[in-house]
Amino acid sequence: MIILDGSHGEGGGQIVRTALALSTVTGRAFRVTDIRKNRPQPGLKAQHLTAITALKEICGAKAPLVGLGITELEYAPGAVTGGNYSFDIGTAGSISLLLQALLLPLLFAPKPVKLTLTGGTCGLWQAPVEYFQHVLLPHLQKFAEITCAIERRGYYPKGNGRVVVRVKPRVHDLTLLKIVPFDLSVQGKLVSIHGVSHASADLEKREVAERQARAAKLLLRKYDVPVTIDTHYSESLSTGSGITLWARFQNGDEFHTVLGADAIGERDVSADAVGTIVAENLKKEIDSGAAVDSYLADQLLPFLAFCGGVVKTSTVTEHARTNMMVIEKFLDVKFVVEDNLITANKNKSL
Repeated sequence: MIILDGSHGEGGGQIVRTALALSTVTGRAFRVTDIRKNRPQPGLKAQHLTAITALKEICGAKAPLVGLGITELEYAPGAVTGGNYSFDIGTAGSISLLLQALLLPLLFAPKPVKLTLTGGTCGLWQAPVEYFQHVLLPHLQKFAEITCAIERRGYYPKGNGRVVVRVKPRVHDLTLLKIVPFDLSVQGKLVSIHGVSHASADLEKREVAERQARAAKLLLRKYDVPVTIDTHYSESLSTGSGITLWARFQNGDEFHTVLGADAIGERDVSADAVGTIVAENLKKEIDSGAAVDSYLADQLLPFLAFCGGVVKTSTVTEHARTNMMVIEKFLDVKFVVEDNLITANKNKSL
């Protein structure tokens, strides 16, 4: 059994999410202690419990004595199955973070999978679902045909957003995985910038979504490429807004990579300021010359470990370094970090 220290490094919930995903894929059980010890409210949160509940149903996993706030977890996976599943976080807990625990195992399911997930679609300290859709997923299509649709937005604190993810695996047996290594060492040519600016319906009269979009466009026009930012309003249980941007790059005539950035509306922060903040963050990523932004680098690490290869990011975060530690516990891989270049060296066939 693999033993993990949940307080290691960044010491957040990523340790649990990555361990759940890799344990289920590899069949290796684990125990983790001091879960989220470095957080104001340590222990498992609703999205972690939902991930465990989901994996119990999807693969027959065993995880006794789990509950909110529990700081120690023992998990033993079973065999992943396909089919249709619905899971409700019950709060504004992050759907995109829940998917970090579920998606990787489902890439190798024996048949297609449909997930209907209820919870938060954006919020502080979490990637919005639009980031998952438009920044992460383009890099994962080599593993499976994956689609993601937001059917209802869920803002903090009540959540109740609904997202449907469909996965059609290309390889059903991990031992048959033969994928070209990642080569995201150069940025490529910027060809377009896209985005979604959204808000709850009660903010429509104040034109919150439009103001976020206009402010972002104003800063991004310097790149002399098409900038398209859609605006949406939706009925929701809580008031909220957000904006996600992504820049697409080509290498020759083919798609190469995506850089992303996002921001959410907050009390006492104007919609114009939110749009400016997200555009400035995307601008920093583009101007860094990186092929992947710092958040994408972190999220790609498990997939990089399976395929091998290299990614150049704008910043190697402590979050990413902690993620590397967990991955190296489960897989025969060694990460090497030189400046902002992350290389995954596979020691032998996985």
